[in-house]
Amino acid sequence: MRHAHRRAAATRSIGLLAAVAMALGVATAQARVTRIVIDEILPMPAAAGAPGGSPIYEQVAGRAFGELDPKRPGNALIQDIDMAKDADGLVRYVASFVIYKPLNTAQASGLLWHDVPNRGRVFPMAAPERAAGDVLLASAWQGDNAGATSVRATASVAGLQWLKLPVARGPNGATVSGEVMGRIVNRSGLDSQPLLVQTNPVPYLPASLDTRKARLVTRDGETQSGEVLNERVVPSDAWAWARCDAKTPFPGTPDPTQICLKAGFDPKRLVQVVYTAADPYVLGVGFAAWRDVGLFFKTAQADDAGTPNPVAGMVKHSIARGVSQSGNFLRGWLHLGFNEAEGGGRVHDGLWPIIAGRRIALNFRWAQPDGVLELYQAGSEGPQWWLPHPDPVRGLPAAGILDRCLASKTCPKIIEHFGSAEVWALKLTPEWVGTDGQVDLPLPDFVRRYYIASSNHGGGAGGFDTSLPGVGLPRSGAMCPGNNFGVGVLPANPVPHTETVNALRLHFRRWVSDGAPPPPSRYPTLAQGQLAVASKAALGYPALPGLRPTLPEPDFIMPVHDHDWGERFNALDVSGVPTKAVPGIKRVVRMLAPKVDADGNELGGVPVVLLDAPLGTYLGWNVTADGDKPFHAGQICNYVGGMVPFARTEAQRKTTADTRRSLEERYRDHAGYVEAVRRGAARAMKEGFLLEADAQRLIEAAEASKVLQ
Repeated sequence: MRHAHRRAAATRSIGLLAAVAMALGVATAQARVTRIVIDEILPMPAAAGAPGGSPIYEQVAGRAFGELDPKRPGNALIQDIDMAKDADGLVRYVASFVIYKPLNTAQASGLLWHDVPNRGRVFPMAAPERAAGDVLLASAWQGDNAGATSVRATASVAGLQWLKLPVARGPNGATVSGEVMGRIVNRSGLDSQPLLVQTNPVPYLPASLDTRKARLVTRDGETQSGEVLNERVVPSDAWAWARCDAKTPFPGTPDPTQICLKAGFDPKRLVQVVYTAADPYVLGVGFAAWRDVGLFFKTAQADDAGTPNPVAGMVKHSIARGVSQSGNFLRGWLHLGFNEAEGGGRVHDGLWPIIAGRRIALNFRWAQPDGVLELYQAGSEGPQWWLPHPDPVRGLPAAGILDRCLASKTCPKIIEHFGSAEVWALKLTPEWVGTDGQVDLPLPDFVRRYYIASSNHGGGAGGFDTSLPGVGLPRSGAMCPGNNFGVGVLPANPVPHTETVNALRLHFRRWVSDGAPPPPSRYPTLAQGQLAVASKAALGYPALPGLRPTLPEPDFIMPVHDHDWGERFNALDVSGVPTKAVPGIKRVVRMLAPKVDADGNELGGVPVVLLDAPLGTYLGWNVTADGDKPFHAGQICNYVGGMVPFARTEAQRKTTADTRRSLEERYRDHAGYVEAVRRGAARAMKEGFLLEADAQRLIEAAEASKVLQ
């Protein structure tokens, strides 16, 4: 009954919209979304914290059916697109979407946020965006449809967003095959294990279950310099493509998604397999699908059959937005020219890649876009910087992310912001200084860059008690993101991004809608003496209690590796056909990082209250603990940060030989700390990085905290 009621409501809403569209004499859809289907319409509960009188919202979920002409220049650069055509010469896809919109069109602000789902997930709409009457659209781009990423026949507000697209075929429909790599790490026991990319299955299945046609090895370790430790080949009769457990031991039940080892899995050794797969997805279609779905909902009145656009007339300006993997998608999307519509003109007016300093590795054959930072992941090839700049270290010509949009005059206004974790584990700093690290690279006037120093990937929990031992959040180590990576030695870094993002959101909407420029860029630079080689001595880190005294060592940071993917791979655009499933590593790029003060907190960046009134050392890195997942023990804990609290008193800090001043030495008492928070809030407000309401909330939280109580 509930499902029937929802479908009936959806039908009534669609019928009303269709009547309005016919009365207005609407045109057919712009861009090449030919048809939309609305599968579900639901009311949205009131936004927490939204002021009274805020618009009432509803959620609309559905599917967009699109077609691409491979001959158009904006589509022709999609890898293998000519191998995915239907009989009429067009390439077709189905993209799911979800829209959050005001019920009352008159309450719409005119601003559309087009969000990029992160591994299918859609982030909640922020209360300030709902209070303003904005529209939020999230639409699918990721088409590696294996296992957990399959596209359903209908879309749901609560569902994940995925893209249905074709696979590449050779002449006369011949199967396309090639070598693919998969890995299993930190697993133990006799049960079989799946090949995963982050948390989703490797999207390409073996063409044969004959293990003689694959190569499986184990390794004791891998270093950041690319060194492989004690690799051993596992004989073909000692493993199987099979599902096995205590009831069905080796060789188990044949299964192309699982690997079973006769001797079982050793958690101290990584397992890596190279095998021949078939039917590569034409994943670059995701770039064009995301472009066209966004343009449809921004500009079209109805689809080709007359089904009305549910947000027709609500949108004047639009900002593309993506977080982490999704922000990498935006950088790659812009680099390949997809902010130019098929018929010409700009798609989005603004672009906000958040905590994303690389370009997604999507538009090449056998890509695995769910990947996280492991030794052989593509995505750091070619220019990561905005304007053309040579790459003498890797021998590449001068190029930049903006090259194509500058040529077509379709560049959007851009805000990018980062934290320290992106420097230490997401290979960020070549974007600032190039691969040779000799000069600060210039930014165009329409790009703003903001750095939130000493912060975690996406920011921490915030608050003040979160920095005190035994108070607030649990003191156990933070989970290391990645495929079964492990746990950090240190608790999670609490330095927040929330208040900074609130201010940047307001600046961005004013910049796009009214032309009011945001504050100047703020990030560490060579010119200010704030960057150095990523090692303890060069950066000035003190010895920190609970950590080995040499941290961070020169080979601790995750560097950019110059991979050799073979002659058919285009490093500038991260496209083509890699012919080496396990690429060679030609060189390791020297990485820079922000210098730190005597406490170990980074220099440079935007003002943040918790950094102006610190309660400890806040790190963009953590150390993987030795435990039941020991393969990465002692190495950087992927892209999570940690923190080391200050001692309360001078006497306490001296018992651990801590050189950092204690809380009492800094602030004397609770009132002194609250005053430091007031000063930090005033500075951040004055410089445009803290809203007044957030400042007042932080001061009240400091007053209520247990700091020096």
